[in-house]
Amino acid sequence: MPTSPPSWCSALLGLTYIASSLSLPATALPNIARQDAPAECAPVPPASQFPAWSDLPLQTTMPDPFLPLAYTTTAGEGGSSAGDIMAGKGKNRIQTPEEWYRCRQPEILQMLQEYQYGYYPDPTLETVTATRSGNTLTIEVSAGGKTGRFAATLSLPSTATADAPAPVVINIGGMASQAYLQAGVAVVGFDYTRVAADSNVQTGAFWDLYKGRDIGVLTAWAWGFHRVLDGLTSAVPEIDPLRSGVTGCSRLGKGALAAGLFDARVALTMPMSSGVQGLGPYRYHGLSGQDETLENSKEGAGWWSSSGLGRFVNHAENLPYDAHTIAAALAPRALVIDQGTGDAFTNSKGTAVIVYPAAKVVYDWLGVGDRIAMSVRGGGHCDMSGFDSVLPFVTKILQNQTITKNYDDLGTYGEPMTTAYPWATAVPQPA
Repeated sequence: MPTSPPSWCSALLGLTYIASSLSLPATALPNIARQDAPAECAPVPPASQFPAWSDLPLQTTMPDPFLPLAYTTTAGEGGSSAGDIMAGKGKNRIQTPEEWYRCRQPEILQMLQEYQYGYYPDPTLETVTATRSGNTLTIEVSAGGKTGRFAATLSLPSTATADAPAPVVINIGGMASQAYLQAGVAVVGFDYTRVAADSNVQTGAFWDLYKGRDIGVLTAWAWGFHRVLDGLTSAVPEIDPLRSGVTGCSRLGKGALAAGLFDARVALTMPMSSGVQGLGPYRYHGLSGQDETLENSKEGAGWWSSSGLGRFVNHAENLPYDAHTIAAALAPRALVIDQGTGDAFTNSKGTAVIVYPAAKVVYDWLGVGDRIAMSVRGGGHCDMSGFDSVLPFVTKILQNQTITKNYDDLGTYGEPMTTAYPWATAVPQPA
């Protein structure tokens, strides 16, 4: 692990980069305050020196996303009790959208790498080449004298040309693609096992370059999404890389979520039935019947995340974040969450009534509440109907279409469980 956070990581999701690289309209960031003397960012510890679980307060409700880590630790609360922290009364909270993007969002991304994903490799040290043959795109990545290779498969709508490039959804594990192609959206898939095996053996293109690093396989799959996007940018003129979405289901949905987090070029993140280590909550983990927890997910597939998350086994309520924090870190870029009411194990209800509305509080505060969506459908785990369910939102984000579907409707789950995120009654009010 590096001794300090890679400088590119903060720059990658800098406010200026987000607005320019995604060509967001001026209204996408309406609440950013102009300050002659911006508030100083809270201190962030060097890599590998973040607080241990025993240095963090027990939080039985969803952690306050506006509170920097330095003021969450038991040693650095500045007089705030655990009860005040959970209620949104902790001291030194983020106060403005400008401060969120400049300070808090980069801190969350670093914190997630430290505690969950492992540190993402520096892409500026990589050389990516792509070769197209028909509908196959072969991607070769070199770094540090090593090379990894894998391939992606292209499905283009009939309307896509170099003069009128189509938006694209990149997927792993397959998807229901016909409706997307008919809507003018390209679909690109790649074999995630060729990027990184779903095991601890560290085989595949990612590990050909980075074998031995303490990085979770979800991050390796995210890297695969990003290198496919590089290949599309350089070798497939019929696709518009500035209008891209990433998706997958179950553990692959967890990987798609990581892909959205660590590359600001991804305009729309689409995790399907993702559960714990995705957008299933670490707290309130048993609301849908069966119980997917940090403990059983680490026991069953410890390789999905880095060793950092394993240190919180049996101490998940000491984590200084939860799935809503991960979702909020994507803003102002778009997020649509799919869950089926028949999917008990990934805690669909917890995602719908807690994670989504808690993250939407942040999106609303940032002025981009229309860029987060919840799709609650009937059906079970990884039901392909989920892709049809989210398609209207995809067309809204990637094609600027006007839609009528209400993606704030939680269906049979009813209303948000607001008691799970009490800090929402004390959202910061910019001066």
